[in-house]
Amino acid sequence: MQRLDSSQADFAQRLEALTAWEEELNLAVNDTVREVLADVAQRGDVALLEYTARFDQLAAQTMAELEVSRDRLHESLEQIPTAQREALEAAASRIRSYHEHQVQDSWQYRDEQGNLLGQQIRPLDRAGLYVPGGKASYPSSVLMNALPAKVAGVGEIIMVVPAPGGELNPMVLAAAAIAGVDQVFTLGGAQAVGALAYGTATVPAVDKIVGPGNIYVATAKRQVFGRVGIDMIAGPSEILVICDGSTDPDWVAMDLFSQAEHDENAQAILLCPDSAYLDRVAEAIDRLLPDMNRRDIIQASLSGRGAMIKTRDLADAVAISNQLAPEHLELSVADPEQLLPDIRHAGAIFMGPYTSESLGDYCAGPNHVLPTSRSARFSSPLGVYDFQKRSSLIMCSEQGVQTLGEVASVLAHGESLQAHARSAELRLKK
Repeated sequence: MQRLDSSQADFAQRLEALTAWEEELNLAVNDTVREVLADVAQRGDVALLEYTARFDQLAAQTMAELEVSRDRLHESLEQIPTAQREALEAAASRIRSYHEHQVQDSWQYRDEQGNLLGQQIRPLDRAGLYVPGGKASYPSSVLMNALPAKVAGVGEIIMVVPAPGGELNPMVLAAAAIAGVDQVFTLGGAQAVGALAYGTATVPAVDKIVGPGNIYVATAKRQVFGRVGIDMIAGPSEILVICDGSTDPDWVAMDLFSQAEHDENAQAILLCPDSAYLDRVAEAIDRLLPDMNRRDIIQASLSGRGAMIKTRDLADAVAISNQLAPEHLELSVADPEQLLPDIRHAGAIFMGPYTSESLGDYCAGPNHVLPTSRSARFSSPLGVYDFQKRSSLIMCSEQGVQTLGEVASVLAHGESLQAHARSAELRLKK
């Protein structure tokens, strides 16, 4: 990991170089995805069967063979080890409970002239959930994406998950059963995104697509945005830890590993005003790394994009954190609540030395779908509000329109929109 010091003259430039991330537009991938989406839009199920055989080595004659029945979902739930089922159910309970606090209700009021104003909140009719398959199987993502939709009242949840060679992770299917997913199809890649966006004779078109995927999936989500909503285009995983030097260095080292193990482009950064403590964490990293089964990925991530930064003090560390707007922020200090009011930008804030980021990934309750690449400056974690939409309510009284109509008329004439003005004027008393 790089060692930086915030008091150095070139610190700002070095920090920017370290944290800069702009995913390259892969023109070949872009063109391939565009062709696949157009083909699925035109040929529907036939195209899906062909792409599934080509890319997932899963030959099927009919779409019925690519649909996972509800009975199979519940069979998976019954057949997985008891410890796994209990863990999924415990996590689901906490995730559901947390998101129930996010539910927003419609509201309205009447002003002094009797005009009714308000907001009507309704859930989406149908949401699509993309779940990675094969080696990269994440039952936790099923819970994190499906449960907020259920709490929001979404009518139907359609899940797609690739099954390379027919391989499906039983825990993913069990999680779908627990979360109440309505339909599951063994589809992956850009073709699955196209099916959800455009609909086919078998796969229903959805209103919004959520869930992680590879570069083809991310590119496809970007291209269908506008026809459907999407959650976000996520960059590499990030963790930033602010330490006061009192946390066990082994804990901090493992917390940095927890994000570095995602992929070589993940970013792990430690901020602390105590240089001796940074030395102790560096020693822990060297000692613990050889025993990690993903040590090569961790090593590449820490070497390429990781850093330990000596700060002037904790206030300086908070200022740097706000500049970086990290996906995951750990306040591994004795009094995290003292720092909290000064934190302006972060996807999720993990407070205190006992709160590892991994708890948030699985079972604490808040969503683990978080903004990356400094987008926490303007974006929020996935939640119930992502599956609800709002309609404004306006009902003018006969008295109220006399005032509002005059205001609208003046403004419309000012914009040279005569019909707008006349529409308001016709309702005024002569």
